[in-house]
Amino acid sequence: MNLASLVSTNLNLRATLLLLPSLSLALQAAEKSFYEVLQDQSPPTSDQISNDLEDGSLGNFSSITSLHQPTSDIIGSPEVVSEESTRRYHHRDDDLEGGRKSKLPAISTMDELAEKYEEVLLICQKNNHGEASPNKTKPAKGSSNRSKQQKSEQPVDMRDLLMQCAQAVASFDQSRAAEKLKEIREHSSIRGDATQRLGYHLAEALEARITGTMATPISATYSRTSMVDILKAYKGFVQACPTLRMCYFTANRTIYELASKATTLHIIDFGILYGFQLPCLIQALSNREGGPPLLRVTGIELPQSGFRPSERLEETGRRLKRFCDKFKVPFEYSFIAKNWEDITLDELVINSGETTVVNCILRLQYTPDETMSLNSPRDTVLKLFRDINPDLFVFAEINGTYNSPFFLTRFREALFHCSALFDMYEATLPEEDDCRTLVERELIVRDAMSVIACEGSERFARPETYKQWQVRILRAGFKPAKLNKEIIKHAKEIVKQRYHKDFVIDNDNHWMLQGWKGRVLYAVSCWKPAKKICLLSYIWNESLYFLET
Repeated sequence: MNLASLVSTNLNLRATLLLLPSLSLALQAAEKSFYEVLQDQSPPTSDQISNDLEDGSLGNFSSITSLHQPTSDIIGSPEVVSEESTRRYHHRDDDLEGGRKSKLPAISTMDELAEKYEEVLLICQKNNHGEASPNKTKPAKGSSNRSKQQKSEQPVDMRDLLMQCAQAVASFDQSRAAEKLKEIREHSSIRGDATQRLGYHLAEALEARITGTMATPISATYSRTSMVDILKAYKGFVQACPTLRMCYFTANRTIYELASKATTLHIIDFGILYGFQLPCLIQALSNREGGPPLLRVTGIELPQSGFRPSERLEETGRRLKRFCDKFKVPFEYSFIAKNWEDITLDELVINSGETTVVNCILRLQYTPDETMSLNSPRDTVLKLFRDINPDLFVFAEINGTYNSPFFLTRFREALFHCSALFDMYEATLPEEDDCRTLVERELIVRDAMSVIACEGSERFARPETYKQWQVRILRAGFKPAKLNKEIIKHAKEIVKQRYHKDFVIDNDNHWMLQGWKGRVLYAVSCWKPAKKICLLSYIWNESLYFLET
């Protein structure tokens, strides 16, 4: 190295050393301003909360959800080698602690707000029915839909486009699939009418199948939505659509009749999720003649991903405890966060003399079937239900035909099912309502993404028709318990008086069916353990009945 190079290197080094103090000050100033911004974040005022509760609006999803997201903390500081470095890291830790403290009130406020919204779960109260009847209201058309219609003046057959795209995907014709996806997106919108929304979401699922990647991870238990938003959307949904409400109503009325003289009622709830079904039952038990029984609830749900697989189950237990305290119903709660096929009878604490109910509402479709394992996990779970030997087994499930192992057949059936659901929400929920967007995401899009984009163990949604479920339940060792005719009659009256004219409730033998424009969407039934001789006789008779029909 020559002398000129050494001189140049020396000058550069000196210039760098001169800049270090100012660079350190700049970094400290930037860190300070950042944490000052964090500390300026304030929770919503009580006036804002009360106004939100009054109007029932969903507000800004992103802002509410962001407060609910977990924050990452710095576990430890790196090793320091100088006094200046020590001061800098010490200053950073202090600011982080202040940032954490400033976030605690916001999280606490969100928990309190969620507790206030829990009152919407008492849909059995009369004052929750006195609002505008959905079958007399028209959904408001938004400006986004009009602009979208102006963009695509020529009408298109969205179902045909989607089927053509699915055929291209099935035959691995990438160029044609991309061409059809582009055409679908020109005529679809996430905020458009039912057809546009159908095209948008199914195109997303088809693209995810092609690329093998998803913008948001999906599972049977994953949800990025905060509890406040879920409660608000639930309120709007049950006021506009009777499907979920009628499942809960039928199950609760049947359980209440069974427990009319019980001293202890033990509900083993497979798929308890948020526990939205039980508050109305708790209120009914509190008014029972002779006083309420001891209510024991065993909440069972699939484990959540992460370090706290039972977090949602624990939150559900606290929610039910608040309702039991409010209505003065003695209460005990336990939970199991585990794959259902791995649960054994020994893990369930069942006391002698108590009235036992196995409750499974709209969640058994997420248990794998025989296409995933030679010993069907789905049949294993039903056998566990029978081994419990309950006084009653209450079952409700989606009536779905999109569980074929062949993609194109599965897509076609999913297309028809999703079309009916989007059409139902189009007729009952306002187009620009955030409630509708959330309901579609939680009740349609997640399962559609699983059915269309995934294969093997990643395809967690595997629905069956109610007649297929009947064969499985009979094979597990149950016999049907006929629903009370008064319950079905009351359900029909509620739907006729308060909901859209195209909602239909009917019964097929011992099943209560719910449909939209003639398509059966949900089915509810009750069962009791059968003796072996009676069971064989009943299976034979039912087999003859199905052959005839």
